[in-house]
Amino acid sequence: MERTARFGETVARFAKNLPVNAVNSPLISQVVRSATSVGAHYSETDDASTKKEFMHKIGTCKREARETKHWLRMIAAAETGLADEASGLWKDARELHLIFAAITRRGKDWPFMVGHSPVVRAWALVI
Repeated sequence: MERTARFGETVARFAKNLPVNAVNSPLISQVVRSATSVGAHYSETDDASTKKEFMHKIGTCKREARETKHWLRMIAAAETGLADEASGLWKDARELHLIFAAITRRGKDWPFMVGHSPVVRAWALVI
């Protein structure tokens, strides 16, 4: 959970450094919304009471990470001077997307681990 929270915080700090103009304003709003949603949705997996609910929440995390990659790519194109920093964040979003994708792929064959935290359940799928 800590990694997804740090990711959202880092993207929010990056967005504060972007110049505000007609092109960047919607991009800033979208990237902050999607990047911070990754952690928000991941923290909700704690409350999942069934495998289906857990997998749905992980799927939402995966979609938000993928969307964040898109907005970071658009920002890199709009602000070429910040492309390197956006690229580093894009790589972080990609790693999160791949982790959530692995969980959703392996989760189909996985018995729901009642009583375990979402971190234990998630890593049981990735490892």
